[in-house]
Amino acid sequence: MNNDPRRKPRESIGAEGANDPEHDPRVETLRATAELLARILDTAIRIPGTRVYIGLDPLIGLIPGFGDALASLIGAAILVMAVRLRIPRIVLVRMCLNLLLNGVLGAIPGAGDAFSVWFQSNVRNAVLLRRASAAQRPSTITDWAFVLGLLAATLTLLLTMILAVLWLVAQLWHLVR
Repeated sequence: MNNDPRRKPRESIGAEGANDPEHDPRVETLRATAELLARILDTAIRIPGTRVYIGLDPLIGLIPGFGDALASLIGAAILVMAVRLRIPRIVLVRMCLNLLLNGVLGAIPGAGDAFSVWFQSNVRNAVLLRRASAAQRPSTITDWAFVLGLLAATLTLLLTMILAVLWLVAQLWHLVR
């Protein structure tokens, strides 16, 4: 056995940052994945001659009926990553509200897609995730139940709003015919 005080004990070699979320490679991978997904959904392409960026979210939102629900479902992946990173519930609520606002207002034909380009809910959620993931705490079954319930409620409200918009469009269509 080596008693040299300059040598680190074997169990601590490579353990620097294992409990530090700033240096944990798994945490950084989830953060980077959330940011990449947010970029793809909200800021993938710059509109030439402007400072405006668009992503797949407003483009998918152009699909009548289920485009906004699909874009919100893809954006909900960032919320799942936030749960895996043990983000505090209040931050999860903010993230859900961002998704809900984008999904509900995005369901308004035309104006909703313009709102989605401006609001960039996924970028907002990725920023919230990065900030909140700096201080970790253990995730509990209650956290998961809360998030799944909130996610289900958000998607239910979103689908209800989309159905309401479709119903309104159908009623207007019948009036015009």
